[in-house]
Amino acid sequence: MSQKALLGLCIVLLLPVASYFIVKTVSKDAIAMPRKYYPEYTVDTVIRGKQVSDTVWYELANDTFTNQLGKQIQIDDLRGKIIIADFFFTRCPSICPYLTRNMKDLQDALRLKDVTKRIDTTFVQFLSFSVDPERDSVPVLKQYADRYGVNHDVWWLLTGPKKKIYDFAINEIKLPVQDGGTVDTAFIHTEKFALIDRKGIIRGYYNGLDTAALSRLAEDLTLLMLEKDKKESSPVLAELLSLWPIYLIVIAAVAIFVTIARKPKNKKS
Repeated sequence: MSQKALLGLCIVLLLPVASYFIVKTVSKDAIAMPRKYYPEYTVDTVIRGKQVSDTVWYELANDTFTNQLGKQIQIDDLRGKIIIADFFFTRCPSICPYLTRNMKDLQDALRLKDVTKRIDTTFVQFLSFSVDPERDSVPVLKQYADRYGVNHDVWWLLTGPKKKIYDFAINEIKLPVQDGGTVDTAFIHTEKFALIDRKGIIRGYYNGLDTAALSRLAEDLTLLMLEKDKKESSPVLAELLSLWPIYLIVIAAVAIFVTIARKPKNKKS
């Protein structure tokens, strides 16, 4: 085997690995992921002599609420799920019925995607917090949920002490920031939907009455479903790395074969 043939064989063997790293480097910023809101602080570390800054983002605090089935729900129990949250009350005669119908459309769209594309959508959780908890008891929320076709597994209507709900809306979901500081601390009434990722970080606010905003919400939800944790190793890379021993053995075998083949044969006298 000639040196050119050996070189060609090595290229063929190394091409999959090289291609992976090229594609990864070129395409890592090709898709604009939903932005993260509310940085808390940065952590500076030195990696290979180079300073790297990593932002730590605000995550929702753990609180406990009661859903329409009377079950206690803790926010920390939803880590690992993507949350779409809004605020409403069952006696609302204006925007709340529209918000609930639009949330129902999102619920049904995910169910359709689950069936037609055979993907797992169970890690998406809808949360609707009642801002009138004194009237919105568990039975009232259950009746309201049944009237609008709520799937009790993926969509929870939540109630609890009014102060806890309002503190959560103002200090955790941070509605005053998104509504221009006009949220009434005595009575919250907003059309905003909030998108929260698997770690409890807010990734977007959307007008729940606007068709274009809801389309953006659906697109951002899809992107978050595909988002990978940077700290988790890539399964593709792990698979390629697992093949390194085979690559090395093949290259070594080829090199030995070429060395033997190129030895001059002893000429008979």
